[in-house]
Amino acid sequence: MGRWKLWPFLAVCAGSILLPAAVYAGDVGQDAAKDNLEEGEKSGWSANIKRIAVEYTEHSVTNKKDPNYPESYNADEQSSIGGIFDGNLTYRDGGMLWVNGLYMQYDKSDTTEDGVRTENENEDEILLYTDYTHKIWTLDEGKIGPFAYLGYETEFTDFNLDGTDYRTRILRAKGGMKFYDGTYFKQLYAAMVEENDMTYRNDNMKTGAEIGYEFNYPLNENTSFVSEGYYRHFFAYGQKEATDFEYRFKTRNRIETRLTGDLYLAPFYDYELAKTRGASKSRAQSTFGLSLSYNKSFDLPW
Repeated sequence: MGRWKLWPFLAVCAGSILLPAAVYAGDVGQDAAKDNLEEGEKSGWSANIKRIAVEYTEHSVTNKKDPNYPESYNADEQSSIGGIFDGNLTYRDGGMLWVNGLYMQYDKSDTTEDGVRTENENEDEILLYTDYTHKIWTLDEGKIGPFAYLGYETEFTDFNLDGTDYRTRILRAKGGMKFYDGTYFKQLYAAMVEENDMTYRNDNMKTGAEIGYEFNYPLNENTSFVSEGYYRHFFAYGQKEATDFEYRFKTRNRIETRLTGDLYLAPFYDYELAKTRGASKSRAQSTFGLSLSYNKSFDLPW
């Protein structure tokens, strides 16, 4: 299973974007204004700062000593302070939703025990992505349509494995169906996934499936419960790497309370469960913390 396996999947993703776009372009003159009026939504570009946050965290890890996990999944049991940026540029018009986003998270601790200083990265992630969804049904509670996604995942710093420095580099494509713009579920999707993992010397093609969600429930005028996460399961690989994930489940949950303006305070709980191909059992990571964040959206004159 070599490098070429990614291209058929990317072709499908590109087709799922271009075909609806072509159909949409033919109808936009007569239907777009009508659709927007019926749905009461604005068309055009917007800039959305979902979260700029500073977090204080407490980590807890199970099965820590198993060596068959990547460095990016090796948080220690300790306190730390980190930062998050989660933002996107979004275009809406009638039957389409196009999101172009950037997610960055870095969390580093510095501990000293018995005179020995230890630095550890509990989180280190950069994700750049584009996500196109074409509406085919409108329900009372939201919309449904096919979507195509292409993302690139990397990290701020290298990690050392057996005396060699590496950096996470993953090209990930998804295609599937999505429920979105719901009253409480902002998105709920199921998709096939194709990854090209370029972290090590040889490209490693991986095929799998994923389900994910984003949920927002207002508790009162100033407080909301926010939860987002995914479950990803792989069933085919191009290379034999002990640190390749068989499955990974991740959920982030917080209660956001508005302090003033667009500034929020949120206690949160994150949970991850994963198993790699070389591990004898799964590993779980739990994180409790407190987040101070800024959220804001702007309409753009484009």
